[in-house]
Amino acid sequence: MRATLIRHSRLRFADGGLIEVKLWSVSPSPDKPHGFKYSLVYIERRKRIIGYDNGERRGDHRHYEGEEESYEFMTVDDLIADFMADVDRWRREK
Repeated sequence: MRATLIRHSRLRFADGGLIEVKLWSVSPSPDKPHGFKYSLVYIERRKRIIGYDNGERRGDHRHYEGEEESYEFMTVDDLIADFMADVDRWRREK
């Protein structure tokens, strides 16, 4: 099965920050057992600050200020909520 785009959206903040969300439906595989491929990113000044993705053969993981750690995917709603909570926290603290 080919990847089917489910969602692609962008949100630009007045201060220049950018959120981009891409979500595809894919056939379940060892690195995508849930059947989703995704990339969620928050960018400031052309630099990725926060990112959640599951690039090829890397599994689900999260980037935060240059650090990378595994991420436990539960549902698409949880993924988006976790990402947005990180973005909200970063924007409040900066």
